[in-house]
Amino acid sequence: MTDKIYLEEAIDDLHSVLDFVRWSVSRFVDADLYFGHGTDNPWDEAVSLVFHALHIPHQLTQITGDSLFNARLTRSEKHKVSELVLKRVQTRLPLPYITHQAWFAELPFYVDERVLIPRSPFAEMITEKFSPYLDHEPTRILDMCTGGGCIAIALALTYDEAIVDAADISQDALAVADMNIQEYGLSDRVFPLQSDLFAALKGQEYDLIVANPPYVDAEDMADLPAEFQHEPELALASGEDGLDLVSQLLKQAHSHLAPDGWLFVEVGNSLVHMENRFPGLNIEWVNLQQGGHGIFAVSAKDLLHYFDE
Repeated sequence: MTDKIYLEEAIDDLHSVLDFVRWSVSRFVDADLYFGHGTDNPWDEAVSLVFHALHIPHQLTQITGDSLFNARLTRSEKHKVSELVLKRVQTRLPLPYITHQAWFAELPFYVDERVLIPRSPFAEMITEKFSPYLDHEPTRILDMCTGGGCIAIALALTYDEAIVDAADISQDALAVADMNIQEYGLSDRVFPLQSDLFAALKGQEYDLIVANPPYVDAEDMADLPAEFQHEPELALASGEDGLDLVSQLLKQAHSHLAPDGWLFVEVGNSLVHMENRFPGLNIEWVNLQQGGHGIFAVSAKDLLHYFDE
């Protein structure tokens, strides 16, 4: 059956919000889509897409319950939902690039194909204020490889006295970050800076550095689902073992950390290569209660000791 026939049938035969959610699930499963950019299953993906198309805030379901799913759609609304569903299926564009909205640390952010879609487990660590590692409120923070600025903004909202530098090599990504910074009214405390790692940050020292650099190894890059091909490769790939940029980052970071500062780095699946790359480096893998893996913590003292040997 062609996409045109699917669309015509949906508009003629479906009527309620639930009808279109169910239809969307069927189309997603039939197309064998990948879910991992905000949702992890076809039902949640379908609900998110339909609610976006109909301008229905998700929190309304807390008031209306399931009765909202019985609401009937106008013909123009049916067209809008159907066209977005077919766009998701035909292009395999991740849903946040279609809606231009992603959530991180329970906060909404603008995203487009200039930046990665936020999905980092750093959200949990920010909520927990990096316990048990930090024993004081940081006043100078660096978000390295900031992308769309989600981590930097969440940090600034958590530490309301802190100045946050949001660094990235990509000017395109920084343009998106600046949009989000302006949206949250944080231009007086969060500063987007173009920098190849620490190249433009000479003389700057931080109590806390959070880094979510490119860390996908060559094998994983070759196996990524089609949805990931829409994300900037510059923000994903980092050499054969995924640690090329992490290696540079670790060698430079200690000179930008306060004596009692901490560095936290996300390396995802490339954690399996860390011991080979950095034998003897005293790092601690963070125990994440809400899922995710591959974030390590290392103190300024341990970095200085390791690289000064």
